[in-house]
Amino acid sequence: MTERESKEEAADLVLEYELEAPPEKVWRAISVPALRDRWLPDGDLAQVEPVSSEPGAEVRYRLRDEEPPFLESLVTFQVRPNGGGGTILRIVHGLVDECLQPRPPTAANSNRSCLMRAA
Repeated sequence: MTERESKEEAADLVLEYELEAPPEKVWRAISVPALRDRWLPDGDLAQVEPVSSEPGAEVRYRLRDEEPPFLESLVTFQVRPNGGGGTILRIVHGLVDECLQPRPPTAANSNRSCLMRAA
């Protein structure tokens, strides 16, 4: 993990679950649309197709809030086997909406005309 990724993840919500089901079954539940819709409806997704996917290991979806301001976020599901035939499911959820990104300050020498208001 790079330093940038670890800083980004520090601001994200990270949950980890240990499940009794084998990794293949958990992977199907998060990646096959018909199974995924049972717990993550298409209406919650900003786009139905995953943003990225590494088969059997990781899938990312873009989500959109149902209420204003309709912020978008990125949720990553990571699947890995535990030692006893079960699965460790790691969920990383972070806001990625453009309106939340910091904007650079306007330059003092922007060559804009200076307008004054009459009092």
